[in-house]
Amino acid sequence: MSDAVLPALPQPSAGGTPIALVTGASSGIGWETARLLAGFGATVLVHARTTAEAEDAVERLVAAGARRDQLVELAADFTKLSEVAVLAGKVVKHYPALDLLVNNAAVMAPERCTLTDDGNEVSLQVNFLAAHLLAKLLRAPLSAAGDARIVNVSSSLHRTASMNWTDPHRVKKYSRVAAYAQSQLALTMATADMAPAGSGITAVSLNPGLCDTALLPLYGRVGAPAAEGAAAVVRLCLPEVSLINGEYYDGGELAPTAAAAQEERSQKRLAKLADQLVGRAA
Repeated sequence: MSDAVLPALPQPSAGGTPIALVTGASSGIGWETARLLAGFGATVLVHARTTAEAEDAVERLVAAGARRDQLVELAADFTKLSEVAVLAGKVVKHYPALDLLVNNAAVMAPERCTLTDDGNEVSLQVNFLAAHLLAKLLRAPLSAAGDARIVNVSSSLHRTASMNWTDPHRVKKYSRVAAYAQSQLALTMATADMAPAGSGITAVSLNPGLCDTALLPLYGRVGAPAAEGAAAVVRLCLPEVSLINGEYYDGGELAPTAAAAQEERSQKRLAKLADQLVGRAA
């Protein structure tokens, strides 16, 4: 999908410029998503792991044609839930209405089981728990926007996964592929919970396609340019594109998801588990 296929983002009904937070925007699909959204007139909150990475991402966005005054650097290391909470606090303080939240930040599960200081398996925390926490802490500005959207960048690998309810960090029997796939299943399964009835928010997850990003080695195949994946993400950000809350999209089109992701009992169980795992950061 080329940039030209995507129409400009319309102004929000209350007037002013749409505000979008893109996590993991220092490279790959996240950076390309920020570039496209900025090109269509949005103010983009550019998240990266460190301040230096965020500043570098913004410099490259400006070099690619974005206006400097529509870009805001935000830094938070998602392996530390306290930093996720601080990031959310900054957004709430400065942006009473938030039109878009693109949960794109993701890491490969390492070769060996690795726990964060919060006690969570690192890919589960960065790929899912951080998004869960952001959606919870940013609900007020998202609801205030009137027709906000949350777009969770997931993976087709979620269909191969199962939730290990008794050992979600997979300490007893670890596989990096199983851990990563579980994080994507959790993100997909939790999507509907991020936009409860009456919130004025629509949340969806999607597979952006196999792209040439830092996650490509996990798939072991040749990927498309990251800009193609970003175009699929941005398409779901456009108000004129009708979405079904809680559903899963593949390359921008509605697609079947893993059966487990649609089980109401599992969704409720995951929401309870996620709240427990983010603990005091919430």
